[in-house]
Amino acid sequence: MRMMLAILGAMLAAPLAAQEPEVRYGPIFEEFGPHYPVEGIDHVPQDAEFAVAFDVARPADDDTRNRGFESAARFINMHASLGVDPENIRIAVVVHGGAVKDLLASADNPSRAMVEHLLDYGVRFIVCGQSAAGQGIAQEDLIPGVEMALSAMTAHALLQQRGYTVNPF
Repeated sequence: MRMMLAILGAMLAAPLAAQEPEVRYGPIFEEFGPHYPVEGIDHVPQDAEFAVAFDVARPADDDTRNRGFESAARFINMHASLGVDPENIRIAVVVHGGAVKDLLASADNPSRAMVEHLLDYGVRFIVCGQSAAGQGIAQEDLIPGVEMALSAMTAHALLQQRGYTVNPF
């Protein structure tokens, strides 16, 4: 009986182990922006063009990178990994609320290195001026390259006029 239970347990465990997800990084950002292969999806139309605005208000948990910012890197990595030309992926991250603090230039900001890398790649970070002013944050307090808008609402409206869609995640 024990032998049968052991065999049955092994048989049930094998499919579960085979379904273990394989996290991938890259091809653009090797240290962040993890993504997973999806069975049955091995390409995105090569001529796809994306102009996507991410809306981030939630601040990072203590001593971690902001997950909303990392979602922008994930979007780029997963589409580039399936053949979308990175030149056809335009990303803007509109930041408001408590997440504005994750764009501070301070050395102890866990999101700083990732944000700088994303900025160098061409991702736009746009801060809600209303959130910044309400928290006593000035342009010079932010990571160089981060933009300031009158408000997050203004930033989204202007991005939409330029063909950006809003990512709901």
